[in-house]
Amino acid sequence: MMRAATLVLLLALFGCAEESGPPLVASDIEITRPMAGMDMSAGYLTLKNNTGTAIVVTQVQSPQFARVEIHETTIEDGISKMRALDSLTVPANGSARLERGGKHLMLMQPVGEPRTITLNFYSGDVLLLSVSAEFKSAME
Repeated sequence: MMRAATLVLLLALFGCAEESGPPLVASDIEITRPMAGMDMSAGYLTLKNNTGTAIVVTQVQSPQFARVEIHETTIEDGISKMRALDSLTVPANGSARLERGGKHLMLMQPVGEPRTITLNFYSGDVLLLSVSAEFKSAME
């Protein structure tokens, strides 16, 4: 399996971070390769907030995809449903896990045949974090 390529903090939302590291850190990044004939991939990762204030991610963008949305899968009356979320809150000094069967990223309409995927996380117009990764597995 391929590993996440780089992790770069571009802009600190809350000024100076605590000694424990940058304000927002991504780990365990997995971007699935689109299945044949499909125009979407999924993104799974953990976002860790090293600050004493909640961080609200309102938008995720990628130059390799026309659209990236934050989604959540839930089970209602025994039926699996997926819906888009307006934002993702990473609690103060906590983390948010995007995973199969729960909250995750949907990366739609790839531009070309990307090898490395860049994800830019925003709060409003403020760029919080940019990460790059390679495809890790086929979409299940």
